[in-house]
Amino acid sequence: MHTSPRSVLALAALSLAAVTASTAAFAADQPVIGLVTKTETNPFFVKMKEGAQEEAKKQGAKLLSGAGKADGDNAGQITAMENMIAAGAKTILITPSDAKAIVPAIKKARDKGVMVIALDSPADPPDATDALFATNNYTAGVLIGEYAKAAMAGKPAKIVALDLLPGHPVGAQRHNGFMKGFGLPANDAKSNELSKAPEILCMADSYGDQAKAQTVMENCLQKAPDVNLVYTINEPAAAGAYNALKRAGKEKGVMIVSVDGGCQGIKDTAAGVIAATSQQYPLKMAAMGVAAGVEYAKTGKKASGYVDTGVTLIAGKSVAGVDSKDTKTGAELCWGKK
Repeated sequence: MHTSPRSVLALAALSLAAVTASTAAFAADQPVIGLVTKTETNPFFVKMKEGAQEEAKKQGAKLLSGAGKADGDNAGQITAMENMIAAGAKTILITPSDAKAIVPAIKKARDKGVMVIALDSPADPPDATDALFATNNYTAGVLIGEYAKAAMAGKPAKIVALDLLPGHPVGAQRHNGFMKGFGLPANDAKSNELSKAPEILCMADSYGDQAKAQTVMENCLQKAPDVNLVYTINEPAAAGAYNALKRAGKEKGVMIVSVDGGCQGIKDTAAGVIAATSQQYPLKMAAMGVAAGVEYAKTGKKASGYVDTGVTLIAGKSVAGVDSKDTKTGAELCWGKK
């Protein structure tokens, strides 16, 4: 049978339309889940993204990912959310950089039927999201505070606190939990205000960033040259603090405690850079979030409330009266690695 060039083109167009329609139908059946982290570079969020990718592949979901440029970049997170919703995401997993400022964007998403789950960091108020899968950050702070108190063995504390950024729930909970564990007067877990005490000679915002932490620690050493204990919001901040202390020739007489329990942080704990750290599990948070997104896509059932994803104290050296695990265990568990 002879077919005219015009007919061939028409058949080709019809065939292409059928393929496109088939692909679109397949995509419509595939749950689309968005993950918005605070940054692309912090190892904690890199690991979280890995966990989400692994679970999405396992569950047959499509994962979209985005992040702010730095901790505190609310506008970047909002843009990422809006782009994901436009691309068909029905679930957004987010680690809020600005717990209050992100709330209107979350409400807008939820009003469109999108389920929003906070990972690691709550929104302010926490019920602005459908659910929260996170470490109990107050407990994480309490654990390293108790360890530091026992390890100091009655020696008067001269403390530097390298915090996150003003008003952030995670920063406040870890800081205040540390103070509570150390036996200092502290706000409770619901407060987003940092407690103060005479023993804390210098408080500074590190934004959880190693380079910023090194700079602010150098500044704190001007105010508190006889510091003997440093609390840090996370392990990149701990590494920055240690670099500043080493440059000043003071690293041997100062204890550093932190939160994260990442694989590098556990190596630093084994090497004596960090004395003890509260280990959290971002792989677990991310996997749970993706699984909840798939469940919502299939059944319409939304996740709700707070789910504690666990925390373990990992110490370079154990101290009497404080329950901890060693760095070998920490390395086996780092960030949820099986």
